[in-house]
Amino acid sequence: MGLVLRCCSLLLVLLLAACQPDNHPREYQLEGKTMGTYYVVKFYTEQQPDLIALQQELDTELELINDLMSTYRPESELMRFNRQQGLEPVTISSQTAAVIAEAIRIGQQSEGILDVTVGPLVELWGFGARGRITRAPEAFELAAIRDYVGVDKIALDGNSLRKLEPRVAVDLSTIAKGYGVDRLAEILLAHGYQSFMVDIGGDMRIGATKPTGPWKIAVEKPVTQERSVQRILALSNVSLATSGDYRNYFEEDGIRYSHLIDPRSGKPIQHKTVSSTVLHPAAITADAYATTLNVLPATEALAFANQHQIAVLLIVKTEQGFEELYSDAFKPYLTVN
Repeated sequence: MGLVLRCCSLLLVLLLAACQPDNHPREYQLEGKTMGTYYVVKFYTEQQPDLIALQQELDTELELINDLMSTYRPESELMRFNRQQGLEPVTISSQTAAVIAEAIRIGQQSEGILDVTVGPLVELWGFGARGRITRAPEAFELAAIRDYVGVDKIALDGNSLRKLEPRVAVDLSTIAKGYGVDRLAEILLAHGYQSFMVDIGGDMRIGATKPTGPWKIAVEKPVTQERSVQRILALSNVSLATSGDYRNYFEEDGIRYSHLIDPRSGKPIQHKTVSSTVLHPAAITADAYATTLNVLPATEALAFANQHQIAVLLIVKTEQGFEELYSDAFKPYLTVN
């Protein structure tokens, strides 16, 4: 009788254990396309999420950002502003105003190195929507466009944006992707998901650590052939953005022309920095600083980063291969290889 009771008790324990919910966090993943690239969202939760509803929420937010800020949608809010020929103020959305405000802040801080009006020069050098060119522009072509390029050619007052030169046009491609990453991260946090990774075309925001530890993020080796890893970073609660010129360029008479334009000269950069990776709490800011520090020569970039406590890893091409340079704020992230 005692044996039967013990067997029944054991069976009851096993049945109860089988009915208990699994309290171990599981990883979930959503992905799609946006802003001319991909997005991937990973997160951990103990509860079963409604993945269909969550993806619809993420996609709706990304569509809104494209409708506001895309230069590839003729009726986006930004393109309607760009088409305006007058100098009267235009009321824009709070989302677009926030992105432009951060672009202006970093543009002024960097003395014009980050310039969201540089689009006409990008087009002139064959890296815009009109496609590649077969020769470098003439000096007179360059001078004509530089007359209406510069972050000082626009003014933002709250949600009121105004042209100070009627031909100026704004392109937020150096910063809007980071804003999109932040918005998706904020949606995940609003749902209570603390451990997550949001990736839009290489711009990332990392939440709390995974159940197994920090998120391992690869910094790509700047080569044009097969993809390989330069360094592995162990990250949590930070954003990451990388800017590089090693895939988007053309050559003429042995000279390599990068898609990254130095607003000081109006010409593609000519120095040896091939990529810059920035870590910052906000993806929008990491995105903008990554471009800024890739445009600047390495010595200037490091000086700027150290002055403003920016965590940056620069990869510079040398005769011996690739050399890593990093700011003081990046040193704590160098523990994982």
